[in-house]
Amino acid sequence: MKFGPRPPREAAGCILAHKTRLADRTLKKGHVLSETDCADLAASGQAQVVVASLDPGDIGEDDAARRLALAAKGPGLEEDTAFTGRMNLYAAASGVLVVDPEAITAANRIDPAITFATLANHSRVVAGRMVATAKIISFALAGPLVERAEAALRGAVRVAAFTPRKVGLVATELPHLKPSTLDKTRRVLEDRLRPSGSSVIAEKRVPHTQEAVAEAMNELVRAGADFLILFGASAIVDRHDVLPAAVDRAGGQVRHLGMPVDPGNLLMLAMLDGLPVLGAPGCARSPKENGFDWVLDRLLAGIEVEPDDITALGVGGLLMEIASRPQPREAASKSRKSKIAAIVLAAGKSSRMGGPNKLLAELEGKTLVRHAAEAATGAHLSQVVLVTGHLADAVSATVSGLALEVVHNPDFADGMAASIRTGMNALSPDTDAVIILLGDMPRIDSRILQRLVATYRENDTGLIVTATAGGKRGNPVLWDSRFFDALKSLSGDIGARHIIADNPDFVREVEIGEAARLDLDTPEALHRAGGRLPPQTG
Repeated sequence: MKFGPRPPREAAGCILAHKTRLADRTLKKGHVLSETDCADLAASGQAQVVVASLDPGDIGEDDAARRLALAAKGPGLEEDTAFTGRMNLYAAASGVLVVDPEAITAANRIDPAITFATLANHSRVVAGRMVATAKIISFALAGPLVERAEAALRGAVRVAAFTPRKVGLVATELPHLKPSTLDKTRRVLEDRLRPSGSSVIAEKRVPHTQEAVAEAMNELVRAGADFLILFGASAIVDRHDVLPAAVDRAGGQVRHLGMPVDPGNLLMLAMLDGLPVLGAPGCARSPKENGFDWVLDRLLAGIEVEPDDITALGVGGLLMEIASRPQPREAASKSRKSKIAAIVLAAGKSSRMGGPNKLLAELEGKTLVRHAAEAATGAHLSQVVLVTGHLADAVSATVSGLALEVVHNPDFADGMAASIRTGMNALSPDTDAVIILLGDMPRIDSRILQRLVATYRENDTGLIVTATAGGKRGNPVLWDSRFFDALKSLSGDIGARHIIADNPDFVREVEIGEAARLDLDTPEALHRAGGRLPPQTG
């Protein structure tokens, strides 16, 4: 390929290197110049134009990108159409991305114009997520370079699809461990298993002894479990501690103890009758990402995990101070048929209200939560989920008759994140986006929600749409499905503000005035708005 300036009269058939404006039209970068284009460029007074011309045997950027992407494409992947020298690969099913790092590096070292990038090896991915991209920097490549890169990349990227497993759960008990903690542990585990289609078929709660654990393991295998997960009331601190000793007693084999991932150090990998057994570290009781997730995901995707695989996780294994940041798929056009749902958060205890549940306070003849629920159900959305917690029956009663689904968050005292997670888990699997709104913001109406939806559909890169008041961000917020995993991983009561801050390029704002920040948290605020406190019912 030859690149450089030429007189317009000599540039016909060449590729334009830079966007150029003419009196009646704009010629885009990459445009193949016609005789008419060249005549018009000369007539406009341009003495030279920067172009590229292909030599015999050169391969254009789109064809080169397509060949590299298809060479790398393994099972579980789909491709899009090559455009401007780029072709992307997407997960065809939910699972774990498997990459050959040496093959990718070898291809990238063939020529600076060849670039091939992927997500991190062994990333958990959902169907439709972009996992790899082939990008050609120049307008063309010599044929032999493309052939070398194809050979290097052959089958280098695949997605190992999740396989539903029947999980048997063993949880040991000691006096200090509350039953409510065990209940929450199971719910968090079920949330972790849900993306793979796996489920807990049975749980055994037993004393913290090797005899009891071994017996429970064998009973679960006889009951049909094909995967065992053990949660000890006390952490594993030695190869001869209760859980590894129980594996030995049951006739299994402990394959590895410990891992260089923090949190997640105290993990045990074992086998029993050919079935995988995981001894969970204490951090796996929390929904936050930890080393347990990394090993669990691989096993659920049918990927063998060897001790050497675990000991190789140290680089990048320090998760303590790293907040998860979603990696949204390259934006694609959004259909007007996209399914957009709403979650109404109505689980809090209203502690700042001084006793009564503010969601049951009345304003203009309706409870606050009824205002929010009617806004959601009147916005023509695909699904509306209302999450209850404190005084769940009373809150549910006040929204009776509306076309919504009520789900209860038993962990509402843990903060807003638990309610968001409960609502997210109730959404239809084919939901494209969700609006999360608070149950105590009565000035949010259906028209405001429809404006968020319209902004989302009109902006291909607007994956987060937030309401603002005088330029200050508030609620509600619309989230594209690329962020669903991040929302499910939240903890505590801080909400998702940090996700918005971490992804400024994907945020769009809709100014709605003070309704975006009107939050009736105190009796004074409620009275100023003209509302009336409910009777104190608990």
